[in-house]
Amino acid sequence: MSWQTESTNDTLSISEVCASTGLSARTVRYYEELGLLPGVRRRAGGRRVYGADELERLRFIQRLKTLGLSLAEIKELNAVYAISGSTHDMLQRLDGALDHRLGELEARILELHALRGEIGSYREHVRQRIDTDPDPAARESA
Repeated sequence: MSWQTESTNDTLSISEVCASTGLSARTVRYYEELGLLPGVRRRAGGRRVYGADELERLRFIQRLKTLGLSLAEIKELNAVYAISGSTHDMLQRLDGALDHRLGELEARILELHALRGEIGSYREHVRQRIDTDPDPAARESA
């Protein structure tokens, strides 16, 4: 099969992919440029066409980004898959990346809990000051 293809029922235009994924056309092209979406086919006129594999990959990229992985990390996962040709190897690397991300998230949650306590304490201090300090407007009218 040629890398150039005529329109068939199993292909999607970039606008259809964007409507399905919620991504912008610019983002889809950028992912292709980064190598995150390899092998995008083109019609005879040069327009990109996407199939189920590309759509699935875009959704996978979106999911990984939602989980906090960077595009560089996602690109590394693609490279592992491309080099070894093994989903298993890629999934092992993904497991490590998710474990690392989970550790970062747990540390951030602890920081946020400490910040919440600090804000609560300072808010109490501010309220005590409000209760003990006379209103400057009340002092001027007295």
